[in-house]
Amino acid sequence: ANISRKKRIPDTRVHCCLYFISPTGHSLRPLDVEFMKRLGKITNIIPVIAKADTMTLDERHDFKLRVRKELETNCIEFYPQREFDEDMEDKMDNDKIRESMPFAIVGSDTEYQVNGKRVLGRKTAWGIVEVENIVHCEFSPLRDLIIRTNLQDLKEVTHNIFYETYRAKRLNENGNLTGESK
Repeated sequence: ANISRKKRIPDTRVHCCLYFISPTGHSLRPLDVEFMKRLGKITNIIPVIAKADTMTLDERHDFKLRVRKELETNCIEFYPQREFDEDMEDKMDNDKIRESMPFAIVGSDTEYQVNGKRVLGRKTAWGIVEVENIVHCEFSPLRDLIIRTNLQDLKEVTHNIFYETYRAKRLNENGNLTGESK
């Protein structure tokens, strides 16, 4: 009897978690620290400052530095993880990404006319905060990181590290260390 199997099984695993941090300007809340520690063991975390337009550029810069320091102090791993830097070029590229984190984001689905172009943005008393303008918002580098440059790597880290760790743990819990059927 022939066994009929799907040629391609859809991958429904979570390859990355965007962790939105409140723009308090102070530091991470204890809940954020605890949650990111737990999440970092099961998926790739990319920290993001939400509603970044509520801060001045200086406040945003200082807050990003504080958050990065707290992530390091609390041993919170985020993507790209240092332990996966394979060579000097990887390390340099990933250090550049890590130094830009957390990404400061402004979200909007409203279009406005700016200098003859249609842009996504948020209207404020001072003008329009453009989602795709790197001076206003770091959405573009975040999108590039996830979709344009690192999508395959996110999938590979998910499979080779997080899934295999989960799989080994489950097999161990079931007393089946070899992975063979009982």
